[in-house]
Amino acid sequence: MFPMGFFFDPTFILVIIGMVISMIASSYVNKTFERYDAVNSSHRITGTDAAQYILRSQNIDDVGVQQISGNLTDNYNSGNKVLSLSQATAQSTSVAAIGVAAHECGHAVQDAQGYFPLRLRTAIVPVANFGTNLSIPLLIVGVLISGSSGQVIINIGLLAFSLAFIFQLVTLPVEFNASKRALQILSDGGLLTQDEVPQARKVLTAAALTYVAAAISVLLQLLRLFLLFGGNRRR
Repeated sequence: MFPMGFFFDPTFILVIIGMVISMIASSYVNKTFERYDAVNSSHRITGTDAAQYILRSQNIDDVGVQQISGNLTDNYNSGNKVLSLSQATAQSTSVAAIGVAAHECGHAVQDAQGYFPLRLRTAIVPVANFGTNLSIPLLIVGVLISGSSGQVIINIGLLAFSLAFIFQLVTLPVEFNASKRALQILSDGGLLTQDEVPQARKVLTAAALTYVAAAISVLLQLLRLFLLFGGNRRR
């Protein structure tokens, strides 16, 4: 028998709060990007040009740069050494685009320098995904099994979902550090003027808040699962 309110209960408000926080953060980053995407950089270089320049300046010659579809789908893949820039970034000469491109280059620099949090995040991705997918089935099975064995399975399920939160925590220093590196490179390399660097910082700060929101959302979901299942003792 499932705990009362398994499908809907007062703790579901935690999930709603997490969703609202994530939506606010997403809306904020989109509005901030749009604001500074309308501001052309003084040097009129594209996001792709900025990325290629930064990689050369950091003596990174094994990373490719490609354009991908979508909006703000920019990413760096340490597995195949490819830096992907979205259409809104690759060909744009805006301050926002250059800031985002530099941020992804920050990840490439982290990778080249063996930045430990990045390596840790890469290593735990498959474990975190596996744990997240396995957690709910384990919780359901644990509830259905009576006695201490059921509670052991429930505890394993809760631990498995906790891996998702650990992944989010590890992601935070990786993203903040990449932005810090990006802004320093943009400033030192003269790709942006002294007036434009603070504008790029606002874009990257807004983007970083989405990762904070994601961590809070997962934490609230984890708290809900503990409230629902943590005290479930079958006898």
